[in-house]
Amino acid sequence: MALRFLPLVCAGEIFELKAELNSDKKEKKKEAVKKVIASMTVGKDVSALFPDVVNCMQTDNLELKKLVYLYLMNYAKSQPDMAIMAVNTFVKDCEDPNPLIRALAVRTMGCIRVDKITEYLCEPLRKCLKDEDPYVRKTAAVCVAKLHDINAQLVEDQGFLDTLKDLISDSNPMVVANAVAALSEIAESHPNSNLLDLNPQTINKLLTALNECTEWGQIFILDCLANYTPRDDRESQSICERVTPRLSHANSAVVLSAVKVLMKFMEMLPKDLDYYGTLLKKLAPPLVTLLSAEPELQYVALRNINLIVQRRPEILKHEMKVFFVKYNDPIYVKLEKLDIMIRLASQANIAQVLAELKEYATEVDVDFVRKAVRAIGRCAIKVEQSAERCVSTLLDLIQTKVNYVVQEAIVVIKDIFRKYPNKYESVIATLCENLDSLDEPEARAAMIWIVGEYAERIDNADELLESFLEGFHDESTQVQLQLLTAIVKLFLKKPTETQELVQQVLSLATQDSDNPDLRDRGYIYWRLLSTDPVAAKEVVLAEKPLISEETDLIEPTLLEELICHIGTLASVYHKPPSAFVEGSRGVQHKRLPGSAGSGESVESPDTGSAAGVSDAPPAVILSQGDLLGDLLNLDLTPPATTGPPPPATSGMQLGAMDLLGGGLDSLPPIPLRADTPQSPQIPHQSPSPPDYSPTELGGDLGGSAAMGAGFGAPPAATAASFSAPVSGGLDDLFDLGGGVGMPMGGYSPPKTVWLPVMKGKGLEISGTFARRAGVIQMEMTLTNKAMSVMTDFAIQFNRNSFGLAPAGPLQVLTPLSPNQSIEVTLPLSTVGPVMKMDPLNNLQVAVKNNIDVFYFSCQYPINMLFVEDGKMERQVFLTTWKEIPNDSEAQFQIKDCHLSSDAASNKLQSSNIFTIAKRTVDGQDLLYQSTKLSNGIWVLAELRVQTGNPNFTVCLKCRAPEVSQYVFQSYEAMLKN
Repeated sequence: MALRFLPLVCAGEIFELKAELNSDKKEKKKEAVKKVIASMTVGKDVSALFPDVVNCMQTDNLELKKLVYLYLMNYAKSQPDMAIMAVNTFVKDCEDPNPLIRALAVRTMGCIRVDKITEYLCEPLRKCLKDEDPYVRKTAAVCVAKLHDINAQLVEDQGFLDTLKDLISDSNPMVVANAVAALSEIAESHPNSNLLDLNPQTINKLLTALNECTEWGQIFILDCLANYTPRDDRESQSICERVTPRLSHANSAVVLSAVKVLMKFMEMLPKDLDYYGTLLKKLAPPLVTLLSAEPELQYVALRNINLIVQRRPEILKHEMKVFFVKYNDPIYVKLEKLDIMIRLASQANIAQVLAELKEYATEVDVDFVRKAVRAIGRCAIKVEQSAERCVSTLLDLIQTKVNYVVQEAIVVIKDIFRKYPNKYESVIATLCENLDSLDEPEARAAMIWIVGEYAERIDNADELLESFLEGFHDESTQVQLQLLTAIVKLFLKKPTETQELVQQVLSLATQDSDNPDLRDRGYIYWRLLSTDPVAAKEVVLAEKPLISEETDLIEPTLLEELICHIGTLASVYHKPPSAFVEGSRGVQHKRLPGSAGSGESVESPDTGSAAGVSDAPPAVILSQGDLLGDLLNLDLTPPATTGPPPPATSGMQLGAMDLLGGGLDSLPPIPLRADTPQSPQIPHQSPSPPDYSPTELGGDLGGSAAMGAGFGAPPAATAASFSAPVSGGLDDLFDLGGGVGMPMGGYSPPKTVWLPVMKGKGLEISGTFARRAGVIQMEMTLTNKAMSVMTDFAIQFNRNSFGLAPAGPLQVLTPLSPNQSIEVTLPLSTVGPVMKMDPLNNLQVAVKNNIDVFYFSCQYPINMLFVEDGKMERQVFLTTWKEIPNDSEAQFQIKDCHLSSDAASNKLQSSNIFTIAKRTVDGQDLLYQSTKLSNGIWVLAELRVQTGNPNFTVCLKCRAPEVSQYVFQSYEAMLKN
């Protein structure tokens, strides 16, 4: 049965074709080759005819030659020895008087991916690159890229790359475009090669060629222009003026490439410039025109417009109507238009937008209706003046009694209550009327939250919540957690009437539930209520943080990169290329010039090391063109073990993966507690509950100093699994047992807020750095000010100046409940990837939990990097001091420091700044000191202390003088604190 489908050529047919291919008649020969190609196209094996087809190459007939070349490309790989027979013909054809044949020969040779043939290709290719005919030159330019893919070393040795660069100055625009395309292709596979050395002269040549190219040539040139960073705003404006005509091109790909260039170069134009306003107006019409294309093109355009309006909403602020949904739009276009409508909503157009959204909410498409109702809520949160009208619209929709409309409306009204407290609570009665119709977890949880939050305004709140309690075990976790919190809130507001109800829910949550989140929250509430009802009130009824309208925007760093990829797949997926392109090829991170500073690389100073001091080269001096790191390239997979940190090459490899994927799901789970307590009792009535330690209960909800440390500690059942040391000198990550005899270490600055609540979607992170027993530690307080439990925490750093990297996973061993704080200590290693930052001590961090990935930057004091073996021998100190040139010396004043020289020396020694010698001259103490950074850089110092004078002078010498400023800051902080 299966044999019917095998595309075999019978022996008789092969014999006939062989005879025809060797025929003396040209027409018969051509027909035979056509038959061979036809058989090959449908998958039949005609490789046996290889020598016969190759013999047909010796012809002047262009059509026959093309067919033979087509056959060769297909079978050369399987018959490399036979393919060499054709080489002489190729070489001969490359010198044919007909330019079409010359181009055909060099194109075919480039497509034959056989190593044995490539060496014969070099000479013909060199001639074709300098051919008098532009068609041959443009074909040869592409051939260089193909040859580079087969044998990169050969291309470099033969000097083809230099010839390609010369072709950028070619008089023919298509040759220029193909040269740019070939160089771009090669540069993508070798990101550090700097092949496209763009300068104003080159850019001028590309812009001149731009007007006369084909549409594909224009796209290549525009993409190349987008990688250029102009020197100043005048050059930026000049390029924009010459690119703007491309906006009126018929091809949508050309339009989007032009938009990409303009969006990037606009960053450098002053906003008060007249041309800036003109450019904004010119960008709108082409984007609007794209929306009149077929649906698939519309969708691509809308995804790109979504990015553009997040960066510059003023471009399309007057074009709201083009985003109104049409009845025949596919659902994917409708949903994208809806999203852009919300982004463009403002006080000026909100009436129009709300009228449209109300109309959409009566459509038949359920998904679209849900999104429309949510959009009304987003409008209320974004445009405060419209909130009342939005609430009124939502109430009208609730009156329709359409089940899914009512449920979505209740979910968004909950958010409106959060945004505008004590303003629209009069609608609660209407919401309560629809309680019985709610069957979706999110809507039920929202309604329960409303009843619990405003229990004092609802007479029968206890009855309403009790009705939910009847099927407690059938509810989803989201509803159970919300119900538990709502009943505790109700009890704190009406203690006498709801005592039995709260006992019932605590019993259900702690005794009958298998869910650890629910049990732990139940225990915490129970402990709070039984020990300190006043504290319980402060915690459970604490003021909620306001909701921000910015929560649905793309993270700024990612948005900048996506703007640089407009018109590519990245702009449709809204993901960086590294998230979906395998391997390193094509994954280059791009930034907008305005946000990434000047774009100029910092020159590396002399990094030589003093003889006899350190053999290791100082890693900090490795300079990168892009000073700001890019967190989007982080591979957030945690280390597989909690053992010593791995080498730099393995543990911190920057991978290409989706940040929002499951990269952190391999964090160790927390085993369930085996024992369950007896039913909790309410205070003033019965004995206190069994004595569970704060560690078991998840710590003190209020985050007090007494119990906060308990959050970092694992329960007894799990302590063993986390006891492996992370690095030398630490018994465990959380100082639980090995910390008694440990030296305290040097100065550590007070904690500051690194991730504010609004940026962290309810998560606040404050922290500091410390060095204890030779280990750098990142000490953080995580506070949950959101409404939901936070779990699955993990952390990753971007490349930084000194290679700081987590020495193990971030271990938050209990879920972080609302209004709870937890203390976490993360040991750090200095073997991560290095990239020079600005400022030098800047650290970019990504923290992930079950809600999202959050990014923030913090600065570590440089004294964290001062190592314990930083005391230099006197003779070496003297030699090194003389060797370091005077221009690498920096002098600073430390004011208002009331310490003796001995006290200062002792204080500095606790932070690994060692005094080598001391002498007194004219009543002034001179302390000669040394310290060594973790990457091998030595810093030498002379500290002058005058008795009775509170102002100290410190003179620093270092082979990397840019470090001196940061070392001085540490000196000042240590001596003054």
